[in-house]
Amino acid sequence: MELKRLGVSWRFLMVLVLILQSLSALDFDPYRVLGVSRTASQADIKKAYKKLAREWHPDKNKDPGAEDRFIQISKAYEILSNEEKRTNYDHYGDAGENQGYQKQQREHRFRHFHENFYFDESFFHFPFNAERRDSGDEKYLLHFSHYVNEVLPESFKRPYLIKITSDWCFSCIHIEPVWKEVVQELEGLGVGIGVVHAGYERRLAHHLGAHSTPSILGVISGKITFFHNAVVHENLRQFVESLLPGNLVEKVTNKNYVRFLSGWQQENKPHALLFGQTPAVPLMYKLTAFAYKDYVSFGYVYVGLRGVEEMTRQYNVNLYTPTMLIFKEHINKPADVIQARGLKKQVIEDFIAQNKYLLASRLTSQRLFHELCPVKRSHRQRKYCVVLLTAETNKVSKPFEAFLSFALANTQDTVRFVHVYSNRQQEFASTLLPDMEAFQGKSGVSILERRNTAGRVVFKTLEDPWTGSESDKFVLLGYLDQLRKDPAFLSSEAVLPDLTDELAPVFFLRWLYSVSDYLSDFWESLLHSNWREMMPLLSLIFSALFILFGTVMVQAFSDSNEERESHPADKEEVPEKAGKTEPSFTKESSSKIPKKGFVEVTELTDVTYTSNLVRLRPGHMNVVLILSNSTKTSLLQKFALEVYTFTGSSSLHFSFLTLDKHREWLEYLLEFAQDAAPIPNQYDKHFMERDYTGYVLALNGHKKYFCLFKPLKTVDEETVASCDPDSSRGKPSCGLGPKPLKGKLSKLSLWMERLLEGSLQRFYIPSWPELD
Repeated sequence: MELKRLGVSWRFLMVLVLILQSLSALDFDPYRVLGVSRTASQADIKKAYKKLAREWHPDKNKDPGAEDRFIQISKAYEILSNEEKRTNYDHYGDAGENQGYQKQQREHRFRHFHENFYFDESFFHFPFNAERRDSGDEKYLLHFSHYVNEVLPESFKRPYLIKITSDWCFSCIHIEPVWKEVVQELEGLGVGIGVVHAGYERRLAHHLGAHSTPSILGVISGKITFFHNAVVHENLRQFVESLLPGNLVEKVTNKNYVRFLSGWQQENKPHALLFGQTPAVPLMYKLTAFAYKDYVSFGYVYVGLRGVEEMTRQYNVNLYTPTMLIFKEHINKPADVIQARGLKKQVIEDFIAQNKYLLASRLTSQRLFHELCPVKRSHRQRKYCVVLLTAETNKVSKPFEAFLSFALANTQDTVRFVHVYSNRQQEFASTLLPDMEAFQGKSGVSILERRNTAGRVVFKTLEDPWTGSESDKFVLLGYLDQLRKDPAFLSSEAVLPDLTDELAPVFFLRWLYSVSDYLSDFWESLLHSNWREMMPLLSLIFSALFILFGTVMVQAFSDSNEERESHPADKEEVPEKAGKTEPSFTKESSSKIPKKGFVEVTELTDVTYTSNLVRLRPGHMNVVLILSNSTKTSLLQKFALEVYTFTGSSSLHFSFLTLDKHREWLEYLLEFAQDAAPIPNQYDKHFMERDYTGYVLALNGHKKYFCLFKPLKTVDEETVASCDPDSSRGKPSCGLGPKPLKGKLSKLSLWMERLLEGSLQRFYIPSWPELD
């Protein structure tokens, strides 16, 4: 009986302990600790935290409970400053950081408590409990904001392998052992790992395009690629390797190593060589090459290949130990070497990070300028750049060789040596060189310090051009010594313009790459996507094709009907009515037949003058043909043919002006056209015989200007012009026949195109004269 009482008391004590633990957990309120409301903003929380932290810091507050109080304040701020933890606390009363451990403790005690009641443990733990099954995936869980703000930008430096999973997923349980094995290997090589729970992160799963679980995808350079093979270790490894670009690492042999190492001048990068014992390039080396692709060019040498003995002997490479060499401006001797059995990822990255710039890099972009010549943060973090401004050459010049040797001998960490091609960065060079004429075709050296990101610098330029002589080196060394003693030695100040990106691909190549990526993505989605998901896209494509086909068919039938109407059986005649002129079209121009089938040309008279010119609407122009009574028929026919293709524009109007009636009005306008036409004067006895037929004026009534078309003289016209009307033989026989008129308006269509382009010369007048 006593034993039963003890058992009951013990069980009661366990329940009481659990209750007290729960109450102590609930007793901690981060809002109460910081003294803020539940609707407080992040700024208010931060402000309250700083105030309390200064007050209760153990170094400043000697109260015995200050340390515990400070720990509570820090813990409260840690919860409330993180939106995810704050949300968990608001909903569940716990920030979520110790949930797993607390649940395990509670479940263990609960099971131990109910052992005497014969409850089976499996009754409380289903095999689909995601928290128990995927406990190893918790640190890889991704949220939408985390993916957008961290994973996507980082995918430009390393690929990511992401698994889409959910609860009650039998296939997810099946691939779990393979997934854990692959994650353990690839994470050590530098591959990013992520897990998305489709049940809780539906927005992210939809953004990734994952509509079923389990799904595995890769993200690299912002591009998403799905894995479609069997989930085995080797397939996943090959999938990650296939995500990487194919030209990351170049296979280097005895035949091409000189060309590979000599590319530093064109690429403006150091070159790394890895000597390995496997024919294939190691995945870890490819991942490193992808991370530093913007800074270093990578090559791989298989030491088991015949013909590499010369290379290994020249650079003293151990064939039985992995060796990595870094080459900069000198290809005969490596700038740095690392040699060790089993090179680790971190060791290789540290080695590359220390050698990712040349000794005297060329400033090819503004980004590189920011990295090599950073802005001064404080007096202790001064960084000076010694800039060589030189002309571009195919071979290394003597001034650059001397500058490079000076940079190699430099031991100051605060000085960086760079060079600029003055012909490519002309604005940059002209800002630093005080007298461009004195440095024409020569090199110059400037020492500068950046003061802000807006381009403000202080600098000092060597007075004489840089030839690379010993005296030049001595002068530069003296400048650097004075700068080390007195930072105010840089007396000149300027604002440098941004550097142009010399290595950026041209627009056509960028467009070609974008089209290629789009086509490859479309083809992959077409092959592997669910056809049910593709139905809206296919429906849209077929609808567009059907509408396009119907439009073409309707247009074809309407064009055929209009063609039959526009070609009557009888011979075409010029209408007597002045308002409409029908052109006779050849086979070549039949494809340009408008719907009207005629050109509407009105005569410019004193009645129509105001409406067709003076009060013409803004943006509209009146194209006026100058003719005479004798040339009216032939010139109107030719004029109609030339302007026929432009009748579709609603802003163009066509008219003709009779020279016999309105010669004075025309000659008044031509006075404003400089050297456009011979202007008659009172001493010219043949001024009434000036031939203005064939001239065309484009009149803009609103803006008061006109453009002039002056027909070119043909051979026949020159013959006519050479005839002497006062010949003693009588009236000359040469007159204005049909041949000259035939070619007067031959170039009018080209002039009309230039008129619509707005490239013609404009002649402005103060006001339109009256038309008598």
